[in-house]
Amino acid sequence: MSDTYEDERTFEPLPPAGRDFAVSWWGRAWLKALEDTALDGQQLKKGRRFAREGAVGAVTVRPGRITAVVRDRDGSRYRSDVLLQELDATAWDRFLGMAAERAGHIAALLDREMPPHLVEDAATAGVELLPGIGDLEPECTCEAWDHCPHTAALCYQVARLLDQDPFVLLLMRGRTEPALLDSLQERSTAPFAGGPATVEGVPAGEAFAARDIVPPLPAPPPLPPEPGGPARLDTETAPEPGIDPSALEFLAADAAARAHRMLTDALAPKHELTYMDSVLTVDQDTVRLAAHCHDQRISARLAAASGRRPADLTAAVRAWRLGGVASLSALEEEWTPEAEDLARAAGSLDRAWPEGDRPALRAAGGNRWTVTGRDAQLRLGRDGRWWPYRKERGRWTPAGPADRDPAAALESMFAAPEDDRTD
Repeated sequence: MSDTYEDERTFEPLPPAGRDFAVSWWGRAWLKALEDTALDGQQLKKGRRFAREGAVGAVTVRPGRITAVVRDRDGSRYRSDVLLQELDATAWDRFLGMAAERAGHIAALLDREMPPHLVEDAATAGVELLPGIGDLEPECTCEAWDHCPHTAALCYQVARLLDQDPFVLLLMRGRTEPALLDSLQERSTAPFAGGPATVEGVPAGEAFAARDIVPPLPAPPPLPPEPGGPARLDTETAPEPGIDPSALEFLAADAAARAHRMLTDALAPKHELTYMDSVLTVDQDTVRLAAHCHDQRISARLAAASGRRPADLTAAVRAWRLGGVASLSALEEEWTPEAEDLARAAGSLDRAWPEGDRPALRAAGGNRWTVTGRDAQLRLGRDGRWWPYRKERGRWTPAGPADRDPAAALESMFAAPEDDRTD
C-alpha cells in the first residue's frame, strides 16, 4: 500500500521477505545493477539479511531518489538514499512518442507489466529505462562511500515494489503514473496536423453483408530442403548448474526434424484426408528420442528418465525402430485377444506348413505364444499384426517387422540367421 503526494509515493514497510526478492525480469535487472555496482559482496549479503528481517522502514519514491530509514542490528537507525538519474525532457519525448504508437506497451503498463520489447523499443529510441552498472548511487548517514548494508537493503526492498508496479521505476526516472498516462492519452488521440482527424472504414451494413465472404488462404510456405540445424551452445560462457548444452542441442535438432517432417506431410496432396497420429505419451516419446540418439551420455539420461535399465531401453529402442508405437506396445503390453482372432491365426498356421511340420506353439500368457524347442515367439498386437520375437541372453527381444499373417512373421524369423540383429 502507498500514499501518493504529487510527484512522490510512500510505501508502507513490507513484511519480511522469503528467499527471492524479485520475481519479475525487470526486478531482477534492478538487482543486477546493484550487484554489478557494489564493490563489497559482504555488504550486499548483510543488506539482504536486513531486508529479509524487515529492517527497512517506509520507502519513499520520488524522481531521481528513493529513501528509507534502515534499522541496524544494534538498534541504530540510518537514513539511506539511492539516487537514479532522471530522464530529461528530450528522452521523455522520445519514450512517449514510441509508447503512444504501440497500444500493447500502454496495455502492459496498465497491467503492471514491463514486457522486454517495451524496454528494447525504448533503448532503440535512445532511452534507457532500467539502470545499469554505476547507475544506482548510494547515500547513507552511516557515511559509507560505497553501497553499505543499509542502501543495499533499501535496493532489495525496492525490487519487491518493482515486481508489483513498474510505474515505481518510471517515477524514479521522473514521471508520475497520472502524468505519464495523461501524456500518452494526449498523444494517442491528437488529430493529424493540417486539419481534423478523419476515420476511415466501411458502413456497418456493408460489413454485415460481407460477413460470409472468406478471403482466399495464402499460398502454402515452400518446403525447406532439409531441417535447420540447432545453434551451437558450446560457448566460452559456462552453463548454469544442471544445464547440459549437448542435450539442448540434441532436443533442438529433434524438434527441427519433426517440424520438417510435419510440414512435409502437411504439404502433401490430400493431406486433409490422412489419419493424424495420436499424441505420444512421455514414456513413448522418451523411447523415440533414445532411438535417434547416438550420444551415450544423453542415452543414459533418457534411460534414467524412462525408469528403465539400459538393457530394457535397448529392447524398447529396437522395438521402436521396427514399428514405432505399435511395436513398443507389443513389447510391453500383455492382453487377451478375442477367440475369433486366435481361430484365424490357427488356420493360417495350419495352411502354411505340410501336415506334421507345423511348429508347436504353447501359450506364454495373453497375446504371446512360444515355439516349442526354439527361442522364438509370436506376439499379437492390438492392431491385428503379429510380431516375431527371439530370445537373446535370456530376454525376449523384437526380431523383425510385423505381418498380418502369423505364419509369415514366424517364417521370416526362421529364415533369418541367428546372429542377424536389428540395430
